[in-house]
Amino acid sequence: MQAGRAARIRRGVAITLVAIGATFTLLAVVLVIGAFREDAGLSSRSVRTTAEVVSVSFDRTLVRYQTPDGADHIPPDGVGYPAGLETGQLVEVEYDSAHPDLVKVAGRGAYLSLLPAGTLVLFMWLVIGPVLWWMRRYGPLFFKQSSPSPATS
Repeated sequence: MQAGRAARIRRGVAITLVAIGATFTLLAVVLVIGAFREDAGLSSRSVRTTAEVVSVSFDRTLVRYQTPDGADHIPPDGVGYPAGLETGQLVEVEYDSAHPDLVKVAGRGAYLSLLPAGTLVLFMWLVIGPVLWWMRRYGPLFFKQSSPSPATS
């Protein structure tokens, strides 16, 4: 009875680990696809201008720029791909002419999302894989062991 309970616990842990790995892998893929789709939409109607970096924080970097109609814009969601920017710096940006609050640093794109997403997936599976391999030493994880059939004479 104890062996059956241990096998069920191992199977539950294995299924949980694979589900977590699959969920994070799916989220990383969706993040990359979303970044490429947003870039494609912005590129089709992009306008370049110079912006001043107003604020840099952990979760967003705010910039101020003017559109051709003279309106000042400070997008509430910040600028896309802000790595390396400092407060007070002037930077070239691209914004969507139809939605001026959608802005990114010029010359940077969705390809920058590949490294963090790929690294997350790689290291996550580098942890989950060996744990599953170690758990497999004690018996199968995903298939119930079939009971031996009685010998026929």
